[in-house]
Amino acid sequence: MAELDMTRIPQHIAIIMDGNGRWATERGKDRSYGHQAGVDTVRRITSECVRLGVKYLTLYTFSTENWNRPATEIHALMGLVLTSLEDEIFMKNNVRFRVIGDVKRLPDEVQQKLKETEEHTKDNKAMTMVVALSYSSRWEITQAVKDIIEERTRPWRLGRQHVESFDITEDLINQHMQTSFMPDPDLLIRTGGELRISNFLLWQIAYSELYFCDTYWPDFSEEDLHKAILSYQSRQRRFGKTEQQVEENTEDNI
Repeated sequence: MAELDMTRIPQHIAIIMDGNGRWATERGKDRSYGHQAGVDTVRRITSECVRLGVKYLTLYTFSTENWNRPATEIHALMGLVLTSLEDEIFMKNNVRFRVIGDVKRLPDEVQQKLKETEEHTKDNKAMTMVVALSYSSRWEITQAVKDIIEERTRPWRLGRQHVESFDITEDLINQHMQTSFMPDPDLLIRTGGELRISNFLLWQIAYSELYFCDTYWPDFSEEDLHKAILSYQSRQRRFGKTEQQVEENTEDNI
């Protein structure tokens, strides 16, 4: 903690919370036990991110591919979503809650609870926690394209009923992404030892710094978070520029 540069804390951290099931299996427990332990880690890491001054925390909770898991595990996960949203961590830490993903596929009671939590926390200012539920990046990009086509082909719009190539810009696509309300992640963390992105925020992480660790999510601690941020702070973010250009721009801003 003492080594962190508090002036260079990433404003948006995204996390692929991997390893819950393996953590439980290695302890001779049901996979749902690992997911419950993972919720406890979410509470701790959320509080620490608020303390550090992180403004957005996006958590990959349930992917569209996870619908292929055993029905019993899915049922347990949906129940865990409901109980975890009862937690007062949002109000205690002044955290706003948002959700991204194909929520229409979720059970009605889960959809209702998500809406209630978003409404209940909408005025909180310290940090925004974004939960990706029934989410995949390919689904999100596909949906954005569909929305653009639908919007641009309405008869009343510009007297046209087709999309021209000049209509499509990066800004337009950004506006139709699920994450349009927040900046792209500065830092993407994946726990659990796997070295892949797993269809998470593919559009948004074009220039994010990536950090992988072997620690299973239930064991991921505040110190592990600090290590990830220290790794982030040790890197130079060039965004396509040369090292010299970045250094000159930094000197100009001093």
